Amino acid sequence: MAASVRMRNTLTLFSSNDDVLCHRVRLVLAAKGVSFDFVPVDPQNPPEDLIDLNPYHSVPTLVERELVLYAASVVSEYLDERYPHPPLMPVDPLSRARIRLAMLRIEHDWVPQVQAIQLGNKTQAEAGRKRLKELLTASLPLFKASKFFLNPEMSLADCAMAPIIWRLQSLDVPLPKDSKAIEDYGNRIFRHPGFVRSLTEQEKKLRDLPG
Repeated sequence: MAASVRMRNTLTLFSSNDDVLCHRVRLVLAAKGVSFDFVPVDPQNPPEDLIDLNPYHSVPTLVERELVLYAASVVSEYLDERYPHPPLMPVDPLSRARIRLAMLRIEHDWVPQVQAIQLGNKTQAEAGRKRLKELLTASLPLFKASKFFLNPEMSLADCAMAPIIWRLQSLDVPLPKDSKAIEDYGNRIFRHPGFVRSLTEQEKKLRDLPG
């Protein structure tokens, strides 16, 4: 079964229809203008192809002929190197390191709160909302400092952050005081043509796009 996926000439992405990590990879692909075959996955019932290809049965999983990649961070950096234009990482090593550290913190600190709200019980969801608001408040200076997250141009850090900001309303996460910088950041990202292309039909229903 998995052999047929490997024989395809285009990239194949196994992805959930509403997941911040999957959305992150879809946003990278859309920002690059890369065509791919989308295989929707119910994480509770992964298809046989995914089970054969990925020992963790996790999404996102990217397949390019004999290459199989999983983990959003690994897939995102591979795509940025495989398709270098437009670049989604700065040129200088210091800025690249800052972007990588930001992506690590988003994945380790922010994403678990989103998952707790979506998948946890009432107590876990409320704790996730509280912690996510704290993270937003602590990060306000970063949203104010640059046009995009830690960078004057859109980067892989934005591809990790934007799916979370897109979901704040649907997750019922209250924005901190003086949240204009976050709202302005979201509007800049959400107007990007790649962001619109990255959305699944399910994700389009989470909130309205800015006018």
